[in-house]
Amino acid sequence: MSASFHAANPVTLTLTCAVVFVLSHTAVVRCMFPSILTLERAFPLNHRVELSQLRHRDSLRHRRILQQQSGVIDFTLQGTYDPLRVGLYYTKVQLGSPSKDYYLQIDTGSDVLWVGCTPCDGCPTSSSLQIPMEFYDPSSSSTSHAISCGDQRCSRAVESSDSGCLNDQCTYKFKYGDGSGTSGYYVSDLMHLKTIVEGSKELSSSANVVFGCSTTQTGDLTKSDRAVNGILGLGQNGLSIISQLSSQGVAPDAFSHCLIGSDDGGGILVIGQIVEPNMVYTPLIQSQPHYNINLQSISVNGQSLSIDPSTFAISDNEGGSGTIVDSGTTLSYLAEDALNSFVDAITQAVSQSVQPLISKKNKCYIITSSVSDVFPPVSFNFAGGASMHLRPQDYLIQQNSVGGAEVWCIGFQSIPNQGITILGDLILKDKIIVYDLGGQRIGWADYDCSLPVNVSLASSGGRSEVVNAGQVGGSTSTRYELITIFILASSILHLVGAYS
Repeated sequence: MSASFHAANPVTLTLTCAVVFVLSHTAVVRCMFPSILTLERAFPLNHRVELSQLRHRDSLRHRRILQQQSGVIDFTLQGTYDPLRVGLYYTKVQLGSPSKDYYLQIDTGSDVLWVGCTPCDGCPTSSSLQIPMEFYDPSSSSTSHAISCGDQRCSRAVESSDSGCLNDQCTYKFKYGDGSGTSGYYVSDLMHLKTIVEGSKELSSSANVVFGCSTTQTGDLTKSDRAVNGILGLGQNGLSIISQLSSQGVAPDAFSHCLIGSDDGGGILVIGQIVEPNMVYTPLIQSQPHYNINLQSISVNGQSLSIDPSTFAISDNEGGSGTIVDSGTTLSYLAEDALNSFVDAITQAVSQSVQPLISKKNKCYIITSSVSDVFPPVSFNFAGGASMHLRPQDYLIQQNSVGGAEVWCIGFQSIPNQGITILGDLILKDKIIVYDLGGQRIGWADYDCSLPVNVSLASSGGRSEVVNAGQVGGSTSTRYELITIFILASSILHLVGAYS
């Protein structure tokens, strides 16, 4: 083959080829005849290209490549469920170019990722959680873009917030159940990820995501004793990070978490499914804005409580408002009728062993022995035959000591005038919780969340590969080690997601 290159713009490549027919009736091309292929330049010959432009082109190319090998994405969690210590779980997220670290509370009760921006009215500048209060500056990121009102992603934002438009910029306003709130505008930028793909390989990747740039914060969000850089909304609407990454083919349409319940706290968040042989599943209730599941009954010591099932039903009227799984709630909440029956049953079960201290606000007990020896097991029974078994530590919180005895209080509360049940971190800790959006179900299994976990990788061939510790289905394994971090913090009562 002869080839000649001409240093012109566009570049031409001249080939001399021939076609030879062989006995097998196939044609072999040999380069004997003239042929000119035109190679167009992406940039003019004498034009000097900024490095940022080349990085942007490469990042687009890399995302197209990564879409062909979707894998799980893991985040290390910090914080604890204990409202007297931290009262929330949070993780580090990297955004922008160059990337910066932002510590965000994980919240399955809301949809949007948002971070504090500069300038910001009311945003805390320090945190008792010993984390740096980094503020996102769109002008300092070479890959940041504002979302215009005409952008289709702005129209999707209406599902998740009070969306608006100001100077052709897509804006938002969130209000949470505890009265706190934030407002700002939407931007898109790169989110940097650690992805595990087939063969247990870890890749550094990035994806362009839309998130909120908070310019105003009010209420508990302004307090330094509970301050984080923002919230990582893990809901199921279009602007949630789960929906955005799965729609781009970067990650599966499922996520899981395992929250350590011990004093040190910590845990793991995985975009993908954690695998555990003892998992049980219950269906998600369709067409709901939150992760609603069908709680059918509550059992104490194996005996079902006399609670009208309609108490737990979803209703537009004053009846029940359903059962929501929400990692953004510290405690857990029961509809008032159910809570009264629950407290009565617990008090009766321990009446011979403890001294009750029951008031309108607190349902507490003075205990001189181990709570595990005194208090009964509890089961929350859901549709599909799935039961969530609770130890005393899953429904009680230790408050203080009186004369050498411990005071433990029921951690369940009720929201006045709302027949709502919320499964918060008090219940969710020490369990693998899987949110399988593709299968429209939620699963759980008791687990020591300080141990490594198994995760499932869906391959392009349709099979599933399990990676991490253990042998599931005969698959080879690698490990995700959980990092346990001790956090010094003052007491906190955490946001309840936007249910009002």
